[in-house]
Amino acid sequence: MKRRIIQWSTLAVAIIILISIISYTRQLIAQQVGNPHPQRINKPQLPEVAVITVERAGYNARIRGYGETEPHFTLTLTAQVSGQVVAQSEKLEAGYQVKKGEVLIELEDSAYQSAVADAKSTLASARLDLLEEQREASQAKAEWLASGISGEPDSELVLHKPQLEAADAVVSKAEAALLSAEKDLSRTKLTAPFDAIVVERMTAPGSYLQAGTEVATLYSTDMVEIPVALTTRDWENLPDPATLSGDQWPVVLKSVEGNQTWAGHVLRAEQHVDTTSRQRTLLIAVDSPLAQVPPLFPGTFVETWINGQRVDNTWELPSSALSQSGEIWYISQDDTLAKFSSEPIFSSGNSIYIKVPEELAKAPIQIVVHPLSSYLPGMRVQPVVENDNA
Repeated sequence: MKRRIIQWSTLAVAIIILISIISYTRQLIAQQVGNPHPQRINKPQLPEVAVITVERAGYNARIRGYGETEPHFTLTLTAQVSGQVVAQSEKLEAGYQVKKGEVLIELEDSAYQSAVADAKSTLASARLDLLEEQREASQAKAEWLASGISGEPDSELVLHKPQLEAADAVVSKAEAALLSAEKDLSRTKLTAPFDAIVVERMTAPGSYLQAGTEVATLYSTDMVEIPVALTTRDWENLPDPATLSGDQWPVVLKSVEGNQTWAGHVLRAEQHVDTTSRQRTLLIAVDSPLAQVPPLFPGTFVETWINGQRVDNTWELPSSALSQSGEIWYISQDDTLAKFSSEPIFSSGNSIYIKVPEELAKAPIQIVVHPLSSYLPGMRVQPVVENDNA
């Protein structure tokens, strides 16, 4: 009986505690119903924009161009007389270098040797006839003076003057004929007119050549020329070619197909504008191209960097700062976007150089490095300075 009373007492106490907890919880809920819930304040998130700070300065222009190396002289060697090829140089093959005056082909020359001998014989006879006429003229003049007749004879034939002139003319003709025969004989040996490389051979030993037959194609090796077409803007950044010599105007050349570089110089400037491209050409030269390390061969396509004159009031910007529509975006004083249209004066590597607008030239300006097509003038942004070494 006593045990049952304890159980009922314990149950009653638990019920009382549970009722108290429920009442207390209801009071707390009632208190919170009248209080407003705290609200989270969300600040607007501004888009971040990578910028660099630039100031106007002066830079030496570098003009980039492209061109193909061309030999200074290109010659198609031809036979000037007819004859059979009796000897041909082993160097008369594509790829070989030949020196000025080196014999490349010899033609059979017996007929020309005979012509020279005949011309010499004819000249000797003409000179003999001239001597005889001179002697007779002297004798005729002495006889005329001895006759005691005053004045001049009625005819020039008396003193043999026309006969003397005719004999002298025959000698001159014979001398010219000998000179022509000797030249023809010398032309039976075809020589290189300058230091050259053989590009193509068009004959073979034993073949018969007519006068005018093409024998070989030669490229000179003294230098190569690179014609580089430049725009009007490029020419504005260059000094007057007439005021500088080649040594004062160096040019760096780089192979388009590799990393090879060469040192050249400005040779001359063409004085006309191409009617097709509407551009004017600057001629660049590299001396002794095959002696360079590495050799610079004719026909190589190269990129050229030409030093120009100093350009002031200029910004140096990464090429990415120029949008596809040709605009430069910058941050105004109230952290909003603004833009202006621009065209690079020149470029060098990954940098472009543009003229600074007058209204932005007084203080440093933050330039957007990577403008997006979604940007709008007046858009508020958060500029983030980009590391120059990034």
